[in-house]
Amino acid sequence: YGIMRITILVNPSSNNLHYPFITLDLWGALMTSAICLRQIDLKSLIAYSSVSHMGLVVAATMIQTQWAFSGAMILMISHGLTSSMLFCLANTNYEQTHSWILLLTRGIQPLLPLMATWWLLANLTNMALPPTTNLMAELTMVIALFNWSSFTIILTGAAILLTASYTQYMLMMTQRGTLPSHITSIQNSSTREHLLMALHMIPMLLLILKPELISGIPT
Repeated sequence: YGIMRITILVNPSSNNLHYPFITLDLWGALMTSAICLRQIDLKSLIAYSSVSHMGLVVAATMIQTQWAFSGAMILMISHGLTSSMLFCLANTNYEQTHSWILLLTRGIQPLLPLMATWWLLANLTNMALPPTTNLMAELTMVIALFNWSSFTIILTGAAILLTASYTQYMLMMTQRGTLPSHITSIQNSSTREHLLMALHMIPMLLLILKPELISGIPT
């Protein structure tokens, strides 16, 4: 948001100072998405995914068009809810297994099926499943970047593909597979945890009905 305020002072038609920043942001989004596929720590994976999304936001913000600003605002708010929900889910996993390592926390779905449903919803939102506001934001920013330069579709397309890949990797590693032998007992999820997940998911679902509230475009 601070970058959106500052970049207005720079006229994109009179200088080319924003070119290297856009290039670095798109390359950074691609590289952090690739790093997520190599992560073995659940908390680091979610943190790197946020860096990847914000790289796309900053690149779109530098273009200074209405579509780019609108997409950036929607993604910042939508990803804030999504990433917060993923961190909450990761913490519930840690409280049950006492480990952040993905290989040591897999196979939880048969034991906690309702929590697995929250995992599925959070991951589908993170990979911009239609008709979530995450998809609206990513499409808006990709179109704005493509309109600025058609070559950006290579980096943005690859970053989005890797986002879907590491999100599916995170879901499969945490929920599927053989339960590790060191996990002998798991307590049932509490009502407090499910309420916390619902308070993240309900606003995301409601924003689908009225995305102009966070788009920055007056109705």
